Amino acid sequence: MKKVIAIVLSILLVFANSIIGFAAISGENDVLKFDENGEFKIFNICDIQDDYPINKTIVVFIKDMIKLHNPDIVVLGGDNSTAPKEVKADAIKELCDIFVDTETYFTFVFGNHDDEQGVSREELFKMYKLYGGKYCLAYDAVPELTGVGTHNLTVKSSDGNEIAYNLYMFDSNSYTYDDEGNRLGYDSVHTDQIEWYKNTVKAVKTANGGKTVKSMAFQHIIVQDIYEMMFYESPFAIGKVTLNFDGRSYTYLPYVYNIKDGFLLEAPCPGYYNYGQFDAFVETGDVVAVFSGHDHLNSFTVEKDGVDIVNTPGCTLGSYGDPAARGIRMLTINEADTSVYESELLTLSDYVLGDGEYLAEYGDYTKCDAVLGVFEKAFFTCYLQLTDIIFLITGVKL
Repeated sequence: MKKVIAIVLSILLVFANSIIGFAAISGENDVLKFDENGEFKIFNICDIQDDYPINKTIVVFIKDMIKLHNPDIVVLGGDNSTAPKEVKADAIKELCDIFVDTETYFTFVFGNHDDEQGVSREELFKMYKLYGGKYCLAYDAVPELTGVGTHNLTVKSSDGNEIAYNLYMFDSNSYTYDDEGNRLGYDSVHTDQIEWYKNTVKAVKTANGGKTVKSMAFQHIIVQDIYEMMFYESPFAIGKVTLNFDGRSYTYLPYVYNIKDGFLLEAPCPGYYNYGQFDAFVETGDVVAVFSGHDHLNSFTVEKDGVDIVNTPGCTLGSYGDPAARGIRMLTINEADTSVYESELLTLSDYVLGDGEYLAEYGDYTKCDAVLGVFEKAFFTCYLQLTDIIFLITGVKL
């Protein structure tokens, strides 16, 4: 009898472990892998933030970029659609059709504006899954977590034998309020989501024979830690003269020399509370960069504690933006060294002045706009380089 009980318990234990293992690495899929050249390419497209129908120039621009560069996956960075409730489903279908028509896999996170038109995140998520079909790889890893749609996706090695990379998508939520219901500011990735992340890191590492799998994180609202590297801190809050968060205030005077590339055209807008997400990235050692949208004018990379904080500008003509920045961030990872990556901003301006000059015929973005954008980008790039040289020569960092 004891032998029978022991056998039954063993079978149950194996079954339980298999279930736990499957759930822990549920980001595994059969479609994402490094290509035969050892490369994996990502498009980060943020803040399309348009009504219905989506601006034709932007739709054609995205499709053309996909055809030219053939990304392995597109990550929509939030504020994907601000269409009214009555046409929300049509707007989501039109957006998903871009990727279905081009046979491109995609996933997404929500922004603070996505569900402000009276359609819940849960309902929106269902729409993406319905209209995206097999090309929509997003899923809600743990529905009980704060927000909707936090998940990860693993990327296999070119030979398909191991997990070579991991992608994290976080719902950074919308707004945060005090006990009286007054809005304090934007929201953040919460503690329960961070715990899910830590557990997923361990599970993926275990599934990969104990080897840490490098990764990228994507969300809409930038991590608050950007301010430690970007702006001088103030000892106290001075109303709107300073940028104020929970217990910390910053001036508008930036550490320009900390910008690795790109430019800063508006003050970033992170969450009011900092629940320790970035510290978790540093602690686990797997995330090489965290990408955000939200601040349409900004296109920069700033490194902190070995992790890049990257802002992708808006790919939009339906909301505010700047000719120097409108576009798509293309990320290329090489299997030979997944601790680094290449980043390139594919701007609408460059394309309109090049192979996509016909886009100007739509009338939404003229060649004059494009010339201004190219000039602005060159100016900001030169300014940043000149600033770096001055700081290097003088050693003075104001």
